[in-house]
Amino acid sequence: MAKKYVSKAEAAKKLKVSERVIQEMINEITFESKIVGKTIKIDVDSLNEWLDNLSETDEKMLALKRVICHFEEYMREDSIFLDLVADNKYEAIRILSEKAKELRLVRDARWLYEVVVAREELISTAIGNGVALLHPRHLHPSRIRVPSILFGRSVEGVDFDAPDNKPVRIFFMLLLHNDKQHLFSLSYISKLIMNPDILSRFESATTIDEIHQALTVIPQQNQQNVKKVTE
Repeated sequence: MAKKYVSKAEAAKKLKVSERVIQEMINEITFESKIVGKTIKIDVDSLNEWLDNLSETDEKMLALKRVICHFEEYMREDSIFLDLVADNKYEAIRILSEKAKELRLVRDARWLYEVVVAREELISTAIGNGVALLHPRHLHPSRIRVPSILFGRSVEGVDFDAPDNKPVRIFFMLLLHNDKQHLFSLSYISKLIMNPDILSRFESATTIDEIHQALTVIPQQNQQNVKKVTE
């Protein structure tokens, strides 16, 4: 009986991960694959056998990869901005609001600025250790085109009325459609920023790719902190 093969996209859909993760698994020879023309194909029987015989560790790692892929749906490389220059919190919010408009994530930068400032004036979204989690007070799915998260970094730091009185250097702006997306993202980001090594990577990275890697590729020694995050 001839073997059946599927594409990376089909395998990714089956495992609920990204094609990048499937490529990593192919490189690690997790299951059998072959090149057909210029396309990599995965042997279905080999894939199913791997799934049927997952160890407890493999199950946890697959769950972790699914969580990371879920976060990547919101945190894309084109939403990462280095060297954000702002004299105060309002200017930082304005800059990120305009970036969201440029990326066509929202229809109106002025509206976004106003709702984020309104949330900020209730209580600062700075949480300490140089990090702020900006977001509107209420969810606005009709106003936000694509559920997204923006990342901004200020080299100089911005006074943000943080509880530890430290200037904010790392900004996340959460633009999401519902409570599930919002709470998941807050949980994921909170686990990351609790790790001083990852915070250090945010501040020292020289490229957007390095920031994206720090956000979505968890070092082996830090995986235990992220395994507690659930979809």
